[in-house]
Amino acid sequence: MKNKTDSREKILTAAAMLFQIKGYNATGLNEILKESDSPKGSLYYYFPGGKEELALEAINLTSKTIQKRLENTLNAHSNPIEAVQSVIKNIVEDLENNGKLKDISLSLIALETYLSIESLRKACESAFLTIENIYAKKLMESELSKEVVNELATFIQVSIEGAITASVTRKKS
Repeated sequence: MKNKTDSREKILTAAAMLFQIKGYNATGLNEILKESDSPKGSLYYYFPGGKEELALEAINLTSKTIQKRLENTLNAHSNPIEAVQSVIKNIVEDLENNGKLKDISLSLIALETYLSIESLRKACESAFLTIENIYAKKLMESELSKEVVNELATFIQVSIEGAITASVTRKKS
């Protein structure tokens, strides 16, 4: 049974990485199979809904990875401002080290599919809202009102996503 789980995880991990780096449209199923070293039948066995089902699960996997990393970074600091600064510093370091969006952002797949694949748009929306809530939870440790905290959490999230987009577009961290 472990072998089946390993095959599924290899396909999912490869897909998540490729969707983050190349996007949904530029990533083909054959490329995912090659990256995961899996036979074609395995992909449709584990993901009978094909590329869309695989992308949905990849978004969820990436979202959980980003959320866990965000929570760990924020929780390492008692001061909410220092915590957010640390998150930004980590993102900058990741972009400087490999210049790719892996485990940093879902923006590429979100922007690419929001008009065409509703299930993926909803998954990205849910991921972004969860990230905002993680920021809000940390900001609640300050003396700010809940309304201000929620607005600030949204501002932080969209500012970071915008900065990531500008950074990779300009090829500068």
